[in-house]
Amino acid sequence: MSIFELSLRIMIAFVTLLILTRLMGRKELTQMTFFNFVSGIAIGTIGASLAIDSTLSIRNGLIALVGWSIITIALGFLDIKSKKARVLMEGQPRILIKKGKIMEDELRKVRLDIDALNTLLRKKNAFSISEVDYAIMETDGELSVLKKEPKQPLTKFDMGVLQTTFNVSPTSTQVITDGMINKSNLEKLNLNTQWLQQQLQSSGVHSVSDVFYAEVQKDGTLYIDKRNDVLH
Repeated sequence: MSIFELSLRIMIAFVTLLILTRLMGRKELTQMTFFNFVSGIAIGTIGASLAIDSTLSIRNGLIALVGWSIITIALGFLDIKSKKARVLMEGQPRILIKKGKIMEDELRKVRLDIDALNTLLRKKNAFSISEVDYAIMETDGELSVLKKEPKQPLTKFDMGVLQTTFNVSPTSTQVITDGMINKSNLEKLNLNTQWLQQQLQSSGVHSVSDVFYAEVQKDGTLYIDKRNDVLH
């Protein structure tokens, strides 16, 4: 392979990867789920082969890169539209600590031992499992931690401001995603669709299909995000 051909291949591979990465979106870079991990490795390998493998023609290398990127983009849209597809491709969050108790079965499912769990907790400023109320392994491998009330930062109660509401849940709970009601989460909160419809109507929302996302807050109030919000 001549220096000119090598330089041409490198330039083509770089420009093509840059364009395709922009088209695939920032999630490919920031949220390394199982699907993103496989996709990133495959596209990087094809790009490297296009740049230095003389047995791979530039045409075939470009076809392989564009083809794989089209598959990635198509599956990304499917991920947005279908909860089942999202769970299949990316998995789902796992509760590793629940109400201060370690869920051993969940630890085994995510291939973590107790030492690795403690390491992740320390990175979240939780230096003892006894401080933790909930710990959830997200689909991108990050650990979300909710400390027990006495271990949480200064609150209104600490400053003498009386709390007028009570917590119905230890964390905010998703009840609507992309116009679809999560009945399982409603049942966990001892709520029903009738209550949800009433809350929506009182907020001026007349149809669940108009809601992109809604969650029940810790104090029992409903947060609603409508479809087609505009960024100003």
